[in-house]
Amino acid sequence: MIRALVIDDEPLARSIILDYLEEYPQVDVLGECGDGFEAAKTIMTQQPDLIFLDVQMPKINGFEMLELLDQRPAVIFTTAFDEYAIRAFEQHAVDYLLKPISKLRFDKAMQKYLAQKQLQPDNKNTQNLLEDVTSNTSSRLERVVVKTGNTIKIIPVDDILYLEADDDYVKIHTENGSYLKNKTMAYFERELDSKQFVRLHRSYIVRIDLIARLEPYEKDSHIAILTNGTRINVSKTGYSKLKAVLGI
Repeated sequence: MIRALVIDDEPLARSIILDYLEEYPQVDVLGECGDGFEAAKTIMTQQPDLIFLDVQMPKINGFEMLELLDQRPAVIFTTAFDEYAIRAFEQHAVDYLLKPISKLRFDKAMQKYLAQKQLQPDNKNTQNLLEDVTSNTSSRLERVVVKTGNTIKIIPVDDILYLEADDDYVKIHTENGSYLKNKTMAYFERELDSKQFVRLHRSYIVRIDLIARLEPYEKDSHIAILTNGTRINVSKTGYSKLKAVLGI
């Protein structure tokens, strides 16, 4: 039996998918969720095989919700997203359904899913999708969504003091604590506003206005002292980047 979950903030959109699923006796519908917070918690506890996921939702969007999951189910997106994202869906997702969703197109997506027998999470495909979508957007990162235990927290970019590489994660430091995000330093360097953040070292990205002073440290390197007293290593390359940003 295929365990499925329908996630969409529009009740009508959910009801249409649920109606279509009634013709698939091999699918056990676990339920429906109206926002990303509820969906993330349900997926963690219920562990569905397949989810129908709306991209544009309030609170957190579909991509942000997927980033919170350690084990990701197969995904059929339901969306009215633009062309660049559609190309990403075509490469990495099980399938995508453009709203309004017709029965014919829904059946095609289900047949594709059943034919591929994707009853196990495909973390690699979904991760590639998330990277493609975020790297092609023209807007700068404005917030980061993280999970600490069973709590989901939204961190505005303006609350970030600095970021630190931590094995396969990035540790996000704020005045209220530190949080781990399963992303790369390269991702944050690319997505954060370069006028607000600078990568001072391969292991550190720092908010520029929090740098109180620089001190020499060993050959061709420096230490950045932040306004809260934190000391950050500055590489030769990072020093050059900082000078360029500051125009010195």
